[in-house]
Amino acid sequence: KALRSSGLPGYRLHWPKVPGRPDIAYPGKKLAIFVHGCFWHRCPSCNPSFPKIHQEFWSKKFQRNKERDEEKVKELGKIGWKVIVVWECQLKEDINVVVERIRKGINHQVPYEKGQCFRRTRVRMTKT
Repeated sequence: KALRSSGLPGYRLHWPKVPGRPDIAYPGKKLAIFVHGCFWHRCPSCNPSFPKIHQEFWSKKFQRNKERDEEKVKELGKIGWKVIVVWECQLKEDINVVVERIRKGINHQVPYEKGQCFRRTRVRMTKT
């Protein structure tokens, strides 16, 4: 909804016609957007807690999720698609910043090579 209300229509949700079935796809611009949940995809900024029971199972599960994410990015890159990864915490922090990143991706203004994943570096402000 935020994309459409920001003047960025034309996307497809969970579009099955490209590898990885991106959460959001702009087919005309060859732009795939994956929205990763911090817990399931192990956000490097949030550092989510690790389950205390069945740790071996969860460790394999999380590792496989990361591998699958990388495979999707590589597959899309091979066919000329750009990929933006949005983390759940970034949406909660400031959805307008995320929308602007997507706008830049649509306009081919993001600083990355074809098939490479663009992740915003997070800067945490602390009180002094």
